[in-house]
Amino acid sequence: MDGMCSPPNWYPMINQSDNSQTPIIERTTEYKPLRSWRSWLIGRPLSTADAPHETIGKMVGLAVFASDALSSNAYATQEMMVVLAAAGTIAFGYVFPISLAIVILLAIVSISYIQVIHAYPDGGGAYVVARDNLGELAGLIAAASLLTDYILTVSVSISSGVAQIISAYPVLYEYRVVLAVAAVALIMLLNLRGVRESGAAIAVPSLSFVVIMFLTLGAGLFKYFSGSLGFVIDPPEIHAHGITSVLGPLLILHAFSSGTAALTGIEAISNGITAFKEPRSKNAAITLSWMGFILASLFLGISFLASRVGAVPSEIETVISQLARTIFGGQGFMYLAVILGTTIILILAANTAFAGFPRLGALMAGDGFLPRQLTYRGSRLVYSRGIVALAILSSLLIVIFQASVTRLIPLYAIGVFMSFTLAQFGMALRWQRSGKIHPDHEGDQGSERVSRLNYDRMWRIKMIFNGFGAFCTGLVMVVFAVTKFQDGAYVVLILIPILIWALWLIHNHYRQLAKKLSLDNFGVIPPHAMRHRIIMPVSGVHQGTLSALRYARMLSDDVTAVHIVIEPEDAEKVRRKWETWGEGVRLVVLDSPYRLFVEPLLEYIADIAEQRQPGETITVVVPEFVSDNRFSGALHTNTANILRDQLKHQHGIVITNVPYHVHEKDGH
Repeated sequence: MDGMCSPPNWYPMINQSDNSQTPIIERTTEYKPLRSWRSWLIGRPLSTADAPHETIGKMVGLAVFASDALSSNAYATQEMMVVLAAAGTIAFGYVFPISLAIVILLAIVSISYIQVIHAYPDGGGAYVVARDNLGELAGLIAAASLLTDYILTVSVSISSGVAQIISAYPVLYEYRVVLAVAAVALIMLLNLRGVRESGAAIAVPSLSFVVIMFLTLGAGLFKYFSGSLGFVIDPPEIHAHGITSVLGPLLILHAFSSGTAALTGIEAISNGITAFKEPRSKNAAITLSWMGFILASLFLGISFLASRVGAVPSEIETVISQLARTIFGGQGFMYLAVILGTTIILILAANTAFAGFPRLGALMAGDGFLPRQLTYRGSRLVYSRGIVALAILSSLLIVIFQASVTRLIPLYAIGVFMSFTLAQFGMALRWQRSGKIHPDHEGDQGSERVSRLNYDRMWRIKMIFNGFGAFCTGLVMVVFAVTKFQDGAYVVLILIPILIWALWLIHNHYRQLAKKLSLDNFGVIPPHAMRHRIIMPVSGVHQGTLSALRYARMLSDDVTAVHIVIEPEDAEKVRRKWETWGEGVRLVVLDSPYRLFVEPLLEYIADIAEQRQPGETITVVVPEFVSDNRFSGALHTNTANILRDQLKHQHGIVITNVPYHVHEKDGH
């Protein structure tokens, strides 16, 4: 009790309406979570005060949020070549020019998202930008696109990582789905341990991949310009047998759209700004700049050398594998380092989605578009429910599409470029609004997620830049939807509207509930019920029954005990005991010829409820055995929970269970 403890810290809160004092008592609990198997699996629980120490710096942030974008180097070039193969190997000469165009688009999108980071420092990326500048519907479209993108990011990156392993060990091909799902579970557990710990764990392998790839490309370029590079020995059989398509603008656009998979993951940093140390916007923007430069360099290098060594696209051996064994003259140490590094970065690329999806989900849940439970942080200060949900959804996709990168890629980039387009178009409108502000006046203060909008002298240039970027990414999205429609892109075009509809239904539910529960214009607290009627089910007369009866009589003088007759002999025993111990409380005996218990009781309660007076509340008081032995506790029927499930939708009915504790060890 409080009187037995040291005096708590408290202060009176003054109610401005009547100047009365409402005491508010503040206390801090000393309870700490007990160690369990979860502590061993994901680490000891962290207190809320540890949150500032769980933020990450630029190098770790590059590993956490850029691994997805960097990993796309492993398959972006190959996906372009898959399309161009339809026109014969001579079409592979267009791989590098197409890659240059993709890098230009990469630069535009990167600069746009750096602007987003500074304008929206609390994260949310395309979702918050679109909702703030284009309206709620646009925000939902961006959100649905991003959520779909994150799920596909995990599926594609893990499947591609497994494909790298299969390139080195083809005997594992039959086990690719099992390996992929196991990898998803591993990344999920890693992220449940917290963003700082997961970031520290993946920083070394992620940055090692960058170093290994730069060494590989450096060696390849040196050999190429010195004339000693050579060609792929025993390349795998090409997908297209002969020329099955004419090389034309449509095929080049198709290859371009496939290669834009290299841009996936750029938006992740803008969604996870809050994970960075202060000044978080500056650190996030610098990290994004590093990512863009590294991504562009590696992508151009791989595309240039792949077309020079005669690499061909194949699910049996990846282009990266062919490139590495050609540059290093076989499957030696450096080849294995490239394969291992690529495999690890592809698997760790899923970490970007695990860092972004839960944060975006928490933002949307806070806005009422997803279940509120997603806003709660787990014991390690991460959004655990979002992490687990992402793992389940991505594993389902892997199983459905049998971990095939080529089958998953068509589903991938539509959502990405839809969010790119909305984000850049939203920023263009933001710059237009900036231009309408008088230079001598202060602009909008903005919300907690939006920085102050002031007049910008370069607003026209920035508006044109973002508008052009939106046009380019929108065009890519349309090309991707058209060229990949039959390959499976139609699934996303159907899925996103369904997801938007679901988000809107959730939001509408929360909005209607908030309206009904609002205290605005509520007036005074309504008077207490004029009458309180108690109904108490009785299966037998014993100490537990009498304990519940005493509690029921404390609530009201109008108490009715109800016994359901299952066996006539038992009913007679109840009658005799009740006459002795019932304290004068009336007993209603309900005959149940079909030996049902709950249904007759519910029918009786419904009859009483129909006849109740205005302002009358009915409380069903249920005696409940509580045993200190879990196994013996399972031997008793939990009537209170059964009645609660049946009656919770009826107005004016309260279910109360009165526990009667039985300690089996001492016999009391």
